[in-house]
Amino acid sequence: MALATAASAAAAAAAISVHPFLSRPACVVLRCGRRIPPLLLLRASKTSSSDFNITFAEPAPSKASPSGQSAQPLVPWIARGADGKPALHTSPPPDVLQAVAAAEAEAKRAKKSQKGAAGDAGLKVKERKAAPTAPPKFSKAARRFYNENIREHEPQRLAKVLAAAGVASRRTSEELIFQGKVTVNGSVCTSPQTKVDIAKDSIYVNGNRIAKKLPPKLYFAVNKPKGYICSSGEEKSVISLLDDYLKGWNKLQPGTPKPRLFTVGRLDVATTGLIVVTNDGEFAQKVAHPSSNITKEYVATIDGAVHKKHLIAISEGTRIDGVKVVPDSVEPLDAQPDTKRTRLKIVVHEGRNHEVRELVQNAGLKVYALKRVRIGRFRLPSDLGIGKMVELKEADIKALEGDQRASPKARDSASVEVK
Repeated sequence: MALATAASAAAAAAAISVHPFLSRPACVVLRCGRRIPPLLLLRASKTSSSDFNITFAEPAPSKASPSGQSAQPLVPWIARGADGKPALHTSPPPDVLQAVAAAEAEAKRAKKSQKGAAGDAGLKVKERKAAPTAPPKFSKAARRFYNENIREHEPQRLAKVLAAAGVASRRTSEELIFQGKVTVNGSVCTSPQTKVDIAKDSIYVNGNRIAKKLPPKLYFAVNKPKGYICSSGEEKSVISLLDDYLKGWNKLQPGTPKPRLFTVGRLDVATTGLIVVTNDGEFAQKVAHPSSNITKEYVATIDGAVHKKHLIAISEGTRIDGVKVVPDSVEPLDAQPDTKRTRLKIVVHEGRNHEVRELVQNAGLKVYALKRVRIGRFRLPSDLGIGKMVELKEADIKALEGDQRASPKARDSASVEVK
């Protein structure tokens, strides 16, 4: 039986012509249809590298499988060893196993990195979706739609809603709330900080219902005449200069309550020029408050001669209510043909009460007339008559908020120019 098996193995080896594969560097696998006993490659003859002396070892006794079928046939491997000579193996060589293991490990790492990148991308998408919707920035129509349909419908403080609806100023609205004269959805509300939605909530003040729609934000530039005050409710107030505009409000905005207008900052009764009127409290606070550092330009007409010492004294500043006040710049203007009085351009940023008049009087001069001509980057239109008003555009509103004062170093040494 052993001789028959050996003969068949030799015939198979001769049939597949082992000789051509031994001269190639690649590994060769010989497959056969039945079990082949291990072959031991001894050595090649000295005369030819293709002559081999092959000895067949005794086959190991095979155990019959439980099902009665023969075991899996062995697969011999022919590969070059470390010495460069071909050798016959009954199992894959170690270097082949190492290469396969390295390839599998690299494939696993690549797959894991792909999953991680996909997870990070999914997380970023979720974060973008969860981010709050920002106001549109690309067109005026988009901004108007956002302000009218989204922003204004967000819950706001009750006192702010009452002020925006034209009930009263914010401070007076807070007093009405504290006094229990305001109800929200049938219940008395005594907290000005209560958040309400004017489009959904039912709000009453002294038994009168507040309209469901707030008036739009309005901005006007007024050329204030002398003798008018900035407080509302007076006969000669700056707000009364807009009475003609408000008379036609119901035709312009049917179903919308009249806006409660007020001035941005103040000008004393004797000062003329630019004053801004609006119903936007946040805008008024930003422009008028000293912390905004928005510059205001005045033209002061002086009664008497002006010398260099006067300009230096003005630039050094003075104290108002215990606070040191220094102007941003002081310079004389060209003389006008209709008057011999000297005019000074004085720029300040704090806007304290009577600030410019105090600066001039502290220098030993007397103010004949005072006019404000600029706020921020917005200048009083030259063709706007005294007592007239003009509605501001979006570019004008941005100009009012711009032109902040110079750096601290430049402010500490106010500029003085003598012509």
